[in-house]
Amino acid sequence: MDSFINNTFYEIALLILLASGVGLVGLALRQPLVVAFIAVGILAGPGVLGIARSGEYIDLLAQMSIAVLLFLVGLKLDVSLVRTLGPVALATGLGQVAFTAFFGFLICLALGIDWLTSVYIAVALTFSSTIIIVKLLSDKREIDSLHGKIALGFLIVQDIVVVLAMVILSAVGVGIGEEGGTGDVVWVLISGMLTVAGVALFIRFVATPLLDLVARSPELMVIFAVGWAAGLAAIGDWLGFGKELGGLLAGVSLASTQYRDAIGSRLGSLRDFLLLFFFIGLGSSLELGTLGAQVGPAIALSLFVLIGNPLIVVAIMGYMGYRKRTGFLAGLTVAQISEFSLIFMAMGVTIGHVADSAMGLVTLVGLVTIALSTYMIVNSHHLYDLIEKWLTPFERRVPFREEEDGAPGDASSQYEVVLFGLGRYGGEIGKRLIEHGHSVLGIDFDPEALRTWRSQGFDGTFGDVTDPEFLSHLPLTNVKVVVSAVPRATTALTDADPIQALLHGLKSLGYTGQIAVAMHTPTDVDALKVEGADIVLTPFTDAADYAVTALEHLLHPSEAPA
Repeated sequence: MDSFINNTFYEIALLILLASGVGLVGLALRQPLVVAFIAVGILAGPGVLGIARSGEYIDLLAQMSIAVLLFLVGLKLDVSLVRTLGPVALATGLGQVAFTAFFGFLICLALGIDWLTSVYIAVALTFSSTIIIVKLLSDKREIDSLHGKIALGFLIVQDIVVVLAMVILSAVGVGIGEEGGTGDVVWVLISGMLTVAGVALFIRFVATPLLDLVARSPELMVIFAVGWAAGLAAIGDWLGFGKELGGLLAGVSLASTQYRDAIGSRLGSLRDFLLLFFFIGLGSSLELGTLGAQVGPAIALSLFVLIGNPLIVVAIMGYMGYRKRTGFLAGLTVAQISEFSLIFMAMGVTIGHVADSAMGLVTLVGLVTIALSTYMIVNSHHLYDLIEKWLTPFERRVPFREEEDGAPGDASSQYEVVLFGLGRYGGEIGKRLIEHGHSVLGIDFDPEALRTWRSQGFDGTFGDVTDPEFLSHLPLTNVKVVVSAVPRATTALTDADPIQALLHGLKSLGYTGQIAVAMHTPTDVDALKVEGADIVLTPFTDAADYAVTALEHLLHPSEAPA
């Protein structure tokens, strides 16, 4: 067996297969791959199986993963980003970071941790995983909901804080890590400013025309993106301001181009593959014997992240005029720490500011918070129902942010049709009903879809079909038909089926009108009719029937009606 493991190729192959197996277990437990990857590192480390022996090669792949990860973060940081962030994203993002950092620092001091390590841990606790949150919200079809939009906004604010923290940490590292002292610091500052100036010129004159050429081949675009990320990371390391900032600048340099989303989507899988080796390296370096002493502090800090972070978001959003439900669902997205927390701590270990034991502590907090917050987000609606009454102090008497511009509870507004879902299908249904003289209230949880609907002069409001409290405020007295054109979730991670929630909610409210629901697949038509749906619309089947009728007229023109 030793001769097998001593072959680097065999070792890497075995690590990838082990990661696949542990990943399947994590998938069955509905856990993000980050948890599985760290577990692989622990299993492969010297304390258990002893597979991970080629530290130099694993470290090389880990450094590539950080360069690609920060490149993808930089891709999101368009120069116009700050102007597009809404006040709620800025206030919530900065408020949560300040709250977590301040009280996290005090908790660390109370646990007997020295002040410098406490600063590092407190800052690490402020970062939440954009990768995990986007995946969970996408699986639950809530990425375009109001709370999803707000969560993504303050996660971007956190990414900006990550950038600033790493800039500061790189500068500190330069100041203490070189024998040349002040001269080296001045050189790094000058070279850094020249690099930033070069990137600005690249953005202004080169980025778009270069990518216009590269984008002719999707394969070449991927190769160029990875080469650009690794190249600037290498330059950053050579000049002294770090591979991390070099990779970040590479992403920023392409963020203003029209190709950034295409590049980001194509590099996502490569990022996940390379991050495997970062977490393998991290897990294999943990001393299992010393982790036992960190369990107590890890539990205390994990409870702080799991409970304190969501509560501060609920409080800030409630003060700004959002309902407690919106604040709670958005707040759950910050109930964990991220891969950046571990990268940040790793930088501190490299500089010599913190010990490996602090890295182990933050890793334990990451494992606990990521694992538990995943279940909290997956079951967010049920969890809200359980603690709703305790959140009332965090909601204004009038949550004006969600009741402005023609709230659904306005008794003076009477509608024949209430339409949930203003996407392509639902929006067209609504417009045609209005053209036929019917009054329609459009409802959607996607602010962009609602804005488009309202821009056409139609009545609409924010709303979530799975929210029974929202349904209770609808003006249903004279409504003849309630229509749902909301896509039905098809993933196992969704804990609230919008169609089921609507049917049950309307029934509990005593609604006596007609109900029409849209289904992309007609498999549950009979069951939905039993549960209260009067009409089940099947867009694809209906469109196919219409198309066949039109084609029959072409095939048999003599049978066409005069």
